[in-house]
Amino acid sequence: MRSQVVIVGGGPSGLLLGQLLHRRGVDAVVLERKTRDYVLGRIRAGILETGFVNLMREAGVAERLDRECFIHEGTQIADGNEMFSVNFQELIGESVVLYGQTEVTRDLYDAREAAGARTIFNVDDVEICGADTEAPFVTFTAGGQSHRIDCDFVAGCDGFHGVSRQTIPLTVRKEYEKVYPFGWLGILSETPPVDDELIYANSERGFALCSMRNANLSRYYIQCSLSDRPEDWSDAAFWDELKRRIPEHVADKLVTGPSIEKSIAPLRSFVTEPMRWGRLFLCGDAAHIVPPTGAKGLNTAASDIHYLYHGLMQFYEDKDSEGIDRYSEKALARIWKAERFSWWMTTLLHRFPEMTEFDLKMQQADIAFLRDNVDAQRVMATNYVGLPF
Repeated sequence: MRSQVVIVGGGPSGLLLGQLLHRRGVDAVVLERKTRDYVLGRIRAGILETGFVNLMREAGVAERLDRECFIHEGTQIADGNEMFSVNFQELIGESVVLYGQTEVTRDLYDAREAAGARTIFNVDDVEICGADTEAPFVTFTAGGQSHRIDCDFVAGCDGFHGVSRQTIPLTVRKEYEKVYPFGWLGILSETPPVDDELIYANSERGFALCSMRNANLSRYYIQCSLSDRPEDWSDAAFWDELKRRIPEHVADKLVTGPSIEKSIAPLRSFVTEPMRWGRLFLCGDAAHIVPPTGAKGLNTAASDIHYLYHGLMQFYEDKDSEGIDRYSEKALARIWKAERFSWWMTTLLHRFPEMTEFDLKMQQADIAFLRDNVDAQRVMATNYVGLPF
């Protein structure tokens, strides 16, 4: 089998790259370890930066997104019983949109199937070979048979636990990591959102986030111990704790109901360098992870796809390797800024076990400065809506 590009991983970043390349006449096959239904069953955040939305439009898959998304012109920051707004539209003239990652993935799969592009599901034993040569190939098993695809390039979009990053020798790659001493307990409920905008809340009991999926589907989170399990928390206990962490006037209008999904996510910051080795390119979670505070995970993957897509098109259409040669440099320059923003929001809003009284005073001063200083709000807005590619 032969393809110009092999994309390892059939999540949103791999599918987006495949769709963008397909529309420009570049053949790309996608290898996915699970089934389509399994991938679409993953519950993920859905705050999309302008850059991500523009990539979806360029890929020709934004019709439903543009029709059904919710536009968020700002966000709310709560500190104890006080709350203030950071209005992105007023500060910098831009917004973010709410459109679930599951729906993004569904749209991309539908477009891929309509185009007749090749996607192979239920693949095992993926091995990326010859990435440091001009003739890479990928081997795998599917349907009980062994397969090989020869290609020009490999895009590793297979997440933190995938094979792509591990293919780069330890003598070449360097990893940077910060593991946070808490997690997020999240529930999904068929209830109306408590507010039109997201609410990020700092309280003496810990962090909380009020979010939504649509007008009748809400997503809420509370900071929890890493030793907790979802089954340790009844719905009633979760709602009670959430109400204690958000301002009273917000808690009073909170509509509660049975959870339809409940999970705990650990928080970490992680970056591997470089993001390219020979003809292998890392994208998204294969190369970097951010804590969910600030909604950068999917959006940082999109920026990788932007740089790689344009680099590949420069190579195929202009016979110029500058874009792929500088892929890692360009991608990492933006990634580290997104990492800094996610780290800052996480430290601003969470209670850390080792915090001293001085640390608490510094956190309170940081929130007060953000509340009272329009320039600080403008910096936050600029980062939240997404730095330019």
